[in-house]
Amino acid sequence: MTNNNPYNLIPLQPTGRNETDSGNTYSPEDMIKIYEQQFLTPVPEDKLTEFLPFLKGFYDIDKNTLDICAVVFDAIADFCIIYNHKVKVGGYEILGGLVKEELAEEEAEKDNEGNKNEEAQAYTLECTRTFFINDVEMPYQFNLFIHGDSYSTLTRKESLLEKTYWFVSGGFEDNLLGHLEDNESLESINEQLASLGIREMDLTTIHEIVDYVENSIIDDDMVDALNKLLDNAE
Repeated sequence: MTNNNPYNLIPLQPTGRNETDSGNTYSPEDMIKIYEQQFLTPVPEDKLTEFLPFLKGFYDIDKNTLDICAVVFDAIADFCIIYNHKVKVGGYEILGGLVKEELAEEEAEKDNEGNKNEEAQAYTLECTRTFFINDVEMPYQFNLFIHGDSYSTLTRKESLLEKTYWFVSGGFEDNLLGHLEDNESLESINEQLASLGIREMDLTTIHEIVDYVENSIIDDDMVDALNKLLDNAE
């Protein structure tokens, strides 16, 4: 490992040489750190072509080692890297109990005509899920609407992550309704991110993170807990 370290990479202790003795090997935990640094290290644009060879040289690894890092990262880590931002799913909390909801008349008629969900009851439930962006805790509170085997969510507009969701998902609708002043701007979101020590995001990054959040707010553990609540309610 070289002592030259202009990118402030983390010094790590190799566990030995690989099978062809062409590069160092590292523990799975350290391989994840190397993989993260490959994508999370701020690098000037004019240095991008130099950075990867430097990373390999700093840890004395070869291309195969980086490939293994990616496999290990996907296999044992519960977070992902989205355009230079590490996003991790945290725990959930169910706030209060199920609230029985009356279906709109047209929806009930539609169900009866199609003989689907004829006896299904609708409920709402307040929930929160914690996310981490670059290890900064970001709460995400939402109202869960459950009807039969289907569900939908309506997110609050209080925390920064919730405001970011509405910036992405509510922009078109608010534009039609003339409510743009209620939405955050890209500049204001980045100002709030910067105050938390999170680097700037462009529109593509914000869209990817919102998609990740929406796909991750309900997990298997939460589904099991919800099913128990629904069984008790029935």
